[in-house]
Amino acid sequence: MLRAAFAALDRKGLKLKAASPTMASAPLGPSLRRYANAAALVKTRLAPDELLGRLKAIEQRFGRRVGGRRWSARVLDLDIVLWSGGAWSSPGLTIPHAEFRSRRFVLVPAVAIAPHWRDPLTALTVRHLLARLTRPRPLPIAPSGGALSSVGRATDF
Repeated sequence: MLRAAFAALDRKGLKLKAASPTMASAPLGPSLRRYANAAALVKTRLAPDELLGRLKAIEQRFGRRVGGRRWSARVLDLDIVLWSGGAWSSPGLTIPHAEFRSRRFVLVPAVAIAPHWRDPLTALTVRHLLARLTRPRPLPIAPSGGALSSVGRATDF
């Protein structure tokens, strides 16, 4: 499905410059199925609004229904995450994508094809954003003399 979507991107005013490997991820929201995720670097002279229109047409050709419940299972979901022109906002489209910094399933494929692209709002590279998202964090230290948790004490284990 993703290979066919990449091929569809490489037509009619769009030039596929790079495609990432595919990664599986758990769903966000109520969907029960796992998803295949990838990123593509596309060259075009289209403005972001026009590009979004092309992406929505491709989704429909692949069987995505217009409307429906948000976060439900879908055949294909194409988003514009970043744009070489920086930030963009219009009704129905905001670039950079509002949630991309917190989504591993977006950042991992993006790092594979464009690790040095910068978020126009934070000036951090995609690689840096992924490192921030996935860096190990220390566990909180329990206050001395306090309970470790409401479940039990350390001596209960």
